Amino acid sequence: MSDCILEMRGIAKEFPGVKALDNVHLRVKAGEIHALCGENGAGKSTLMKVLSGVYPYGTYTGDILYKGEVCQFKNIKQSEGAGIVIIHQELALVPQLSIAENLFLGNEQASRGVINWRKTKLETLELMKKVGLHDSPDTLVSQIGVGKQQLVEIAKALAKKVQLLILDEPTAALNEADSENLLQLLLELKKQGISSIMISHKLNEVTKVADSITVLRDGQTIETLDVQSGQLTENRIIRGMVGRELQNRYPDRSAKIGDVIFKVKDWTVHHPLQQDRKVVNMAALSVKRGEIAGIAGLMGSGRTELAMSIFGRSYGKNISGTIEKDGRELCIRHPEEAIKNGIVYVTEDRKGNGLILEDSIKENITLSKLDKVSSRLVMDERREKHEAEDFRRKLNIKTPDISQRTGNLSGGNQQKVMLSKWIFAEPDVLILDEPTRGIDVGAKYEIYGVINQLAEAGKAVIMISSELPELLGMCDRVYTMCEGEITAEFSKEEADQEKLMKYMTIRMKRGGEAYADTGANG
Repeated sequence: MSDCILEMRGIAKEFPGVKALDNVHLRVKAGEIHALCGENGAGKSTLMKVLSGVYPYGTYTGDILYKGEVCQFKNIKQSEGAGIVIIHQELALVPQLSIAENLFLGNEQASRGVINWRKTKLETLELMKKVGLHDSPDTLVSQIGVGKQQLVEIAKALAKKVQLLILDEPTAALNEADSENLLQLLLELKKQGISSIMISHKLNEVTKVADSITVLRDGQTIETLDVQSGQLTENRIIRGMVGRELQNRYPDRSAKIGDVIFKVKDWTVHHPLQQDRKVVNMAALSVKRGEIAGIAGLMGSGRTELAMSIFGRSYGKNISGTIEKDGRELCIRHPEEAIKNGIVYVTEDRKGNGLILEDSIKENITLSKLDKVSSRLVMDERREKHEAEDFRRKLNIKTPDISQRTGNLSGGNQQKVMLSKWIFAEPDVLILDEPTRGIDVGAKYEIYGVINQLAEAGKAVIMISSELPELLGMCDRVYTMCEGEITAEFSKEEADQEKLMKYMTIRMKRGGEAYADTGANG
């Protein structure tokens, strides 16, 4: 099978209480882009960790054949030595080091223990040219955006003479322009004979660049599909992933919208370190009971900064403006005061700021309002378990036990735990920041259903998303932001992608005249 660079046969992998992979088969042709699709928890990342030696030989069963030879990788170094390089969803770069230092970290250009910096920088420039990076090799990684950091990771892989590149959700945190740039780079690497395996939930990107798609479901191989036949649709892939048709990506909802419950006026926020720089400027928005109001904006537009600063000033300095709830002005100085006033913020960074991954599902769910499951500072464990079980059932959190470590869950189930945590706080206003980032279409549909239920219960929902179809499919109104300013507001009937993108890329002069965004914010 000379056309085949990789074959994985009968791969099985177990964790305590969970069979993550069960007799999985994967075949990748030389020089192709092969996509791996499936719901969260289907086993995609686990399979790639088996391949790359993160889970070493002996911790799984089955065979890996690479270039026709059986491989038994005991660590990542061995798989990289064979030309297999994995780029994880959470990038493994050191922010305090330069691009050049990151490119050759662990692979230093040294002789007798002394690094040859001239050679390092020359090779860095050559690698950066290949991936389309035009910064200085001395630029610190902390000073470049996420899109460029992805390119650094790919350049780092090229430095290791990669022949099979594995990318886990490579565009999950990227805007449209950076995503397109990355996809074009994968096509260019394909022309150079480099094979790629791409894990992604963005089916439009998968069908655009992949040659073949293998679908996993519940730890098993379901099928491998030929993209190049031209007969493959996103709905066909979804059927393989979830085992059923999704007739509509967004569940139906009959909106029952009441009076305005929440208002923000003249909200201005300065950067916490560069205090002369405004990251939010005179923003104003409102949301009604039973309404889902969206915020659309490119990366750097100030959406997250606006949300976090509203939530108890958890971001920014020299914050000014007013917040009103039920017609009464609030003075909220800390997140605890925001929660007490019925305002919660579901962060886009569930692993860093949203959840305590080492703690159990039960402990994470009840963390936002401990007084509901305690008396005189003593936890009522029976009640805590009852409340957590109730949320596990209502939100369909896939776990055999609520005492399980939260970090062991898939991304979609972690997201449900985080939503449970904040719904448990009994809020009136929920700010959801990228609530479906990095999760599959099946889990997205379930979370959309939860959001609709919150609105139907009379909650006011503010939804931030980088996916315009998601905002158009879910929201009753959509605000646009650019460079820290609210630039427009559209009803569901008025909004379309073209209008939203127009006002996501222009700012308004104080007289109401628009001018184009220069891209200074990235």
